[in-house]
Amino acid sequence: MAGVQRAEEQATRNGIQALEMAYSGVQSRRQDVENTKHGMTAALQGSDGLSFQRLLDSWDEHAEIISKNLKDMIDQLNETLRSQGLAQGSSNEAINQAYSQSQSVFDNLMGSTENK
Repeated sequence: MAGVQRAEEQATRNGIQALEMAYSGVQSRRQDVENTKHGMTAALQGSDGLSFQRLLDSWDEHAEIISKNLKDMIDQLNETLRSQGLAQGSSNEAINQAYSQSQSVFDNLMGSTENK
């Protein structure tokens, strides 16, 4: 039974690690899109610029949902480990910091669309 429990623990930890990597990748791509958006805003004017901005805003809204779902799954797997009396599987502080940063990027995007 202990071997099965250790295997389940390791599988949970592997799941957490995979989700953290996915979360980090999404956040990195969101930052790339934000940088591209700022670079392109000055270059594109008129309806094509507005359409491009809407496309990027829409993409970021979807990426925010994905980020939140990934974070929720990470939290749920960490809670699974805690409820089994095991050590925490990931650094919640690092996750929360990345999530906060992503929310800030999203808020900035939403503020920039309201001003236009």
